[in-house]
Amino acid sequence: MEIDRNASPERVALHQALADPARLAIVDALAVGDLAPGELGRHLDLPSNLLAHHLRVLAQVGLIARGRSHADRRRVYIRLIPSALEAVHRRRVLTASRVVFASTGNAARSPLAADLWTSRSAVPVTSAGTRPGPGLNPRAISAARRHGLSLERQGTADVRDVITPHDLVVAVCDNAYEKLDPGLRRVHWSVPDPGPVDTDEIFEDVLALLTERVDRLAALTAMAPGP
Repeated sequence: MEIDRNASPERVALHQALADPARLAIVDALAVGDLAPGELGRHLDLPSNLLAHHLRVLAQVGLIARGRSHADRRRVYIRLIPSALEAVHRRRVLTASRVVFASTGNAARSPLAADLWTSRSAVPVTSAGTRPGPGLNPRAISAARRHGLSLERQGTADVRDVITPHDLVVAVCDNAYEKLDPGLRRVHWSVPDPGPVDTDEIFEDVLALLTERVDRLAALTAMAPGP
């Protein structure tokens, strides 16, 4: 078999970027959820200057992107761009006995994510909010119906009444992530709140983003073994 001399420079650069153990560890961490640079540094025990170098390399090949927190604009989160990794086989890296999707009001993002999860994984799921509102957002209900979904609950729930130490908690908004107990087993998705815009278009955009994230996490997550 001959070497393909016509391989795209982008593909070669992608493999070169992933050849470094630290950068591969960064990609593995971001495959689960978004992290701030400081969180990544602590998680991987990397000094800030070395982390900055690795993030710059990954950004240059299109593997990661940066975005500001929708809650605290001073915060920056790093997210993986999954389409850049389509040729890379991902193994299951998580086990969970239950997944809890958490947002602020538990009115749109978290119940939509939970319903998507039900159709993609055998791992049990529910949703809750850090400041749950009186009920589900009507546009979320409409968006769910347009896509053949049936929301998993008609009301809302408080994270304090739902989350247990054994759950995998997926915060689907910055505000919820920043308010949850850091001691929890947490995953973070920086998904904007569709409520303030309140159009069918923004709810469709959010549902598409959640679908992409749920598909990715479901492929990475296996049922935890019984006691």
